[in-house]
Amino acid sequence: MTYPHLSVLIHKQAEKYGNRVALRFRDYETEQWIPVSWNQFSEIVKTAACAMLELGVNVQENIGVFSQNKPECLYIDFAAFATRAVSIPLYATSSEAQAQYIVNDASIRYLFVGEQFQYDVAYRILSLCPTLQKLIIFDSSVKLNPEDTTSIFFEEFLKMGTNKERMSEVEERTAGVDENDLANILYTSGTTGDSKGVMLHHSCYIEAFRIHKIRLTSMTDKDIVMNFLPLTHIFEKAWTYYCLCVGCQICINLRPTDIQKTIKEIRPTLMCAVPRFWEKVYAGVQEKINNTTGVAKIMMQDAVKVGHAYNIEYGRAGKEPPLWLTLKYKFYEKTVYSLLKKTIGIERGNFFPTAGAAIPSAVEEFVHSVGINMVAGYGLTESTATVSCDVLPNYTIGSVGRVMPDVEVKIGENDEILLRGKTITKGYYKKEAITKTAIDAEGWFHTGDAGYFKDGELFLTERIKDLFKTSNGKYIAPQAIESRLVVDRYIDQIAIIADRRKFVSALIIPTYDLVEEYANKYRIAYGSMEELLRNEEIVALFKERIDTLQQQFAHYEQIKRFTLLPEPFSMKKGELTNTLKIRRSVLYKNYAAEIEKMYQE
Repeated sequence: MTYPHLSVLIHKQAEKYGNRVALRFRDYETEQWIPVSWNQFSEIVKTAACAMLELGVNVQENIGVFSQNKPECLYIDFAAFATRAVSIPLYATSSEAQAQYIVNDASIRYLFVGEQFQYDVAYRILSLCPTLQKLIIFDSSVKLNPEDTTSIFFEEFLKMGTNKERMSEVEERTAGVDENDLANILYTSGTTGDSKGVMLHHSCYIEAFRIHKIRLTSMTDKDIVMNFLPLTHIFEKAWTYYCLCVGCQICINLRPTDIQKTIKEIRPTLMCAVPRFWEKVYAGVQEKINNTTGVAKIMMQDAVKVGHAYNIEYGRAGKEPPLWLTLKYKFYEKTVYSLLKKTIGIERGNFFPTAGAAIPSAVEEFVHSVGINMVAGYGLTESTATVSCDVLPNYTIGSVGRVMPDVEVKIGENDEILLRGKTITKGYYKKEAITKTAIDAEGWFHTGDAGYFKDGELFLTERIKDLFKTSNGKYIAPQAIESRLVVDRYIDQIAIIADRRKFVSALIIPTYDLVEEYANKYRIAYGSMEELLRNEEIVALFKERIDTLQQQFAHYEQIKRFTLLPEPFSMKKGELTNTLKIRRSVLYKNYAAEIEKMYQE
């Protein structure tokens, strides 16, 4: 089978599916999900492509999309592909400095913006970006700056595309498309320094479609997909393009914080997620069990234990479970597991790809125990997402699955994972020196991740450049400790401190409502959260929980001291990237006093 070029994908699907629903988006005024058929999708893309030519967009010109997830993001992507332009997404939460850097680095003339926040940020940088000519606004309720005479709304942009004479020019452009055309430049959020523009060509996506079709055999055009992660992120972007290629219906979640509500309205069969989503599900269930008493509590605990035995000890290993275990599992499947899935909104679930960070083993075991098909995987922006993923039902807790067909992986020096293949980037935009450092003379891309193979499965150990060396010469992998501790329901965020220090310490963001609940239960008086987190009983509570969780680590890896912080890490203060990864250098600066205090004798 040959896979359609992204420039014609939507039109080919419209020919096949016609008035069948392709997309849904939520109207927040009516609280209804509005359907968009494949025919409508195709027509809007054609109109938008004509409008781009009316604006004078050139072949392989860079176009920016600065928005939260909206159908318009996809309309612009596919219109850009039809005109052989390059689509560059900016995270919806990007600061002025981040947006300015990308617009200038990519010489963007036309920037499509989502809602008021993105418009305000974009308008403020307009005078600082010499190439930027026009903002095109998706949300019609955006209030324009009184001095703004150049921005237009998306409806006005589409009206520019009603000149059908442009259609033949669009068709000429589309006829000239090539696999070697650049499709996207995705700027990595960068935990250190400026972000880099990862170039992804159409050939990367065509190959990704081919190998996913081989691997994901249970996925069909009957699947309903919740689009939850930002379309700026390669995991969601490549996944969404592939879902459209399969013919799935995609439901677009506008606001990440609404997912608990929208997932119940849609009840999807497929959804990509990062481990944090499942960590919250796990913590919620643990909380429910802890607050339940009597027979109900015993039943819930037993259900998790039975599920673990049935799905992990027997099912995963390909062994036949004993009859008594099967009968107990079937009983809990109709009662406890089905209720849990229905409460989350995933009772119709097919499978759920999960990647982007280490999945705590306790969380992965729990999710599989209750019969949810989590597919753990590993990938990077530079690999057009998936390098490896679980092949259900034969998975191993802690692995990131088996390497995708025709992706070459080898373990290099310092156990570094090296990649080669058609889905791997050809390099970083306008950064030849960095590209040469990342891709060696034999064409191997150096990921910076360390790992190993066991029984055909890939395991990650650490991020090489994130390895800490204590002043005693011992190496510490901070993510391994962080992912072990973040499963505790009292810990919301954690950052390990150890580099060039004599022992390991941690900055901890507690789950504030649980700490308050504990204080009220045990009558601990406090005037503020800051005061409460300094209370000896609260500190003792955290010490006990941390000591229990870190028993598996060597003595030199264990946290000796920690500080409970009254405010969460934030993107606004530069402490988190747009993908919510910790920027350690910023934390060291922002919490220098707290860190130094932990190392005082």
